[in-house]
Amino acid sequence: MDFDKDLSKAILSVLHFAEGAKWKSHKGLLFGNSDPNIIKLYLRLLFICYNIPPKNLKCRIGHRADQNLVELEKYWSQTIGIPLENFYKSIPDPRTIGKPTKDGNYKGVCVIMGVSTTIQLELEMIPGLILEKIQGPIAQW
Repeated sequence: MDFDKDLSKAILSVLHFAEGAKWKSHKGLLFGNSDPNIIKLYLRLLFICYNIPPKNLKCRIGHRADQNLVELEKYWSQTIGIPLENFYKSIPDPRTIGKPTKDGNYKGVCVIMGVSTTIQLELEMIPGLILEKIQGPIAQW
């Protein structure tokens, strides 16, 4: 499948719309997910659309109380290519204290942070533009 930049940006904007922090709650790019492939797709699209390499981004891990943060950071760093020195330290979710993690494959939520509110606002605008292009009466569905 051949992706042009417009299609890549449309996919990135929908990903951000679904899983990213919105302007009212956070200024700047912020995207989190527990699926490594979703994180890789987001990072790859950021590079294709805006030439932002992973090494220029910051990261933190949302994790459970019984998980080892150092091991999680190593896992995510190796998986997504963000250097360990770009990881902010995080505290475990206090709601998980005393509750063991049942899924041994769960590696927490990787939260990607960037600095550009301009890109954030552009990505948040695109889904509305797409809807305008494809919108028709619901009765036709």
